[in-house]
Amino acid sequence: MADRFRFAYLKSTGSEGYDLAESFSSRGSRKMTSSFSPVEEHGLPNTFSSEAILKQAKADLKNPDSKVRILAIKYYLEKTYPSIPLSVLQEILSDPDPGVRAEALQSLIKFRGSIVFPLLRKYLKDSDPRVRITALRGMFQYGEKIDPDILLQCLSDESTRVRRKVATLLGWTQIDGALPILVELSRDDDPKVRRAALFSLTTVYPNESEDRLIGALTDSDEGLREWAKMTLEKIAASPLKRKKASLLKRD
Repeated sequence: MADRFRFAYLKSTGSEGYDLAESFSSRGSRKMTSSFSPVEEHGLPNTFSSEAILKQAKADLKNPDSKVRILAIKYYLEKTYPSIPLSVLQEILSDPDPGVRAEALQSLIKFRGSIVFPLLRKYLKDSDPRVRITALRGMFQYGEKIDPDILLQCLSDESTRVRRKVATLLGWTQIDGALPILVELSRDDDPKVRRAALFSLTTVYPNESEDRLIGALTDSDEGLREWAKMTLEKIAASPLKRKKASLLKRD
């Protein structure tokens, strides 16, 4: 039965499935050990019971190859949530490979289950920055009100990628209490984080951003100084600014 699942997967994914199968051949086996195929979408007969699919899912989720486990998540989790047993979901999210954990969270983001948002909060403390970034992105995509205190913990994150992602995401939507977080990130040790924070400030808090941009003209990073200068020049050249300047002169 497992071979029939995998044969259907290879037919449905074309060259992508062939490449994955070829990668396994270096281990001395031509047997494809991926997850199941979305058979219904490709017009293939659906002759497998939910019990058989669950059994195969559990087997693939224990496969030593993380690529196989990711494929299992892509099909099984995305096709069966929220009916997936909680024990299986916990097993997926406890995977030792951060790529698998990130894939599981990314799949869960697509759903509106009551357990999803708390899971995203939990994995903001994951040991791997890729998982923490996925959890952050998911919280913003999920549309729930985000407590600023949750984001404050990211200010001291050891990964510059995580801090930069927080700064970028705060420019996508206005969140209560975001201003002090962005101001703090604009003082970050990493110039890429500082620039991302300043960019978000100019987008969401344009009036409060100008003093920060002026301060960035003396930043230690040359690239940031140039960017701040160009940004201030664009602000000064905007029609609204010219109109205000004209009114002031008339007064």
